[in-house]
Amino acid sequence: MGDRGVNDFAPEVLERFLAKRFGAGRLKLERISGGQSNPSYFVDWGELRMVLRKQPTGPILKGAHAIDREYRVLEALTPTDVPVPRPILYHSDADPLGTPFYLMERVEGRVFTDTTLAALPKDERKSTWMAVASTLAAMHAVRPDDVGLGDFGRPGGYFERQIARWDRQYRESASGPIHEIEALYNWLVAHLPGDDGRVSLCHGDFRLGNLMFHPSEPKVVAVLDWELSTIGHPLADLGFCVMPWHTEPQEYGGLLGKSLENMGLPTQEDFVACYMNATHDPAPLLPFHVAFALYRFAIIFVGIADRARAGSAADPEAEKLAPLARRFAIRGMEVAEGRPHTVSP
Repeated sequence: MGDRGVNDFAPEVLERFLAKRFGAGRLKLERISGGQSNPSYFVDWGELRMVLRKQPTGPILKGAHAIDREYRVLEALTPTDVPVPRPILYHSDADPLGTPFYLMERVEGRVFTDTTLAALPKDERKSTWMAVASTLAAMHAVRPDDVGLGDFGRPGGYFERQIARWDRQYRESASGPIHEIEALYNWLVAHLPGDDGRVSLCHGDFRLGNLMFHPSEPKVVAVLDWELSTIGHPLADLGFCVMPWHTEPQEYGGLLGKSLENMGLPTQEDFVACYMNATHDPAPLLPFHVAFALYRFAIIFVGIADRARAGSAADPEAEKLAPLARRFAIRGMEVAEGRPHTVSP
C-alpha cells in the first residue's frame, strides 16, 4: 500500500473511509507520478478501480487547486459527448486525508507527455494531434447552460478578468519580481481585444498531457485535470493548446526547432485548421491569444516554484521548472511583437 513517505496521508485512514462508503474490501494504493498540481492516486478497492484527486498539503493560494470545481465539471459533462471519467464521490472535509478529495473511475488508455509522440509510429502522430483539436472543439460546442454550468463563471470580459487574476496571483507569490512577466502583462493590457460575445466552457489547461487516449486508436477517451476550468472564451483554450509550437523541447517539451514534416507532426496551422473545421463558431486565433496563454503558463511556473520552496509540490522535480517562468514570458513577448523565436543551437 505504500506509506506516508510516498503519500501525503496514511493509507489506513483511506481504508477506513472506503470501508464505510463501499463495504469490505482490500486497498491497493499507488501515487501517480508527475503532475504539478493536485496529488493523484490509483485506488483499487475490491472490484472498484478508481483515481483519487486531492488538494496538496501546505499553504495554497486562494482559488488554486479547486477540486470541487473539477468534480462539478465531471458531473456536468458525463452525459455529453465530451469524454470524461465518471465521477464517484466528492468529500469536502479535510478529514481524513488532510485536504478535500474526490474519487472518479479509472479509465484505461494511454497518456502522452512527449509532444513529438515519439512512442507512436510516424503515420499515427498527426492523426493523434488532430484528435486533440477535434476533442477541444467538441468541448467548446457544449453550451454551459444546457449542462447546469451557466453559473460556473461570468460570460463577458473573460480576458480582462483573467489577466487581472493571474497578475494578482503573480504579485501574491513569494518569488521576486520577473521583468519579462511584467513586460508581457503590460503588452496584454495594451492589446486587449474587444469582447466578441463568444462564450464556452474553458478547460484552462487543455494540452496533450492532460488527455487520455484509446489503448490502440488515435481517439481521446478522457479529458483530465479540470481544476482551472470556468466559463470563458474558447480561443483561450486554443491559444494554450498551441504553445508547444512556440517553445523548445527543454521548455516543458515544446516542438520549436523540430523538423515537423520529417517526424510526421502537424504544423500549428494544420492543428488550428482542424479545430476550426470542427467548431460551431470559428474565429481567428490572434497573437494575443497565444501570448496570453504563455503569460498564464509563466505564472503557473511561478506557483510551481513557490510550492517547491515550501515543500508541497506534487512533482519532486518541480524545483527544476522554476526558470521556465521567465522563459515562457520571453516566448510570449516574441509572439506579441511578431519576432522570430530564438532557437538554441
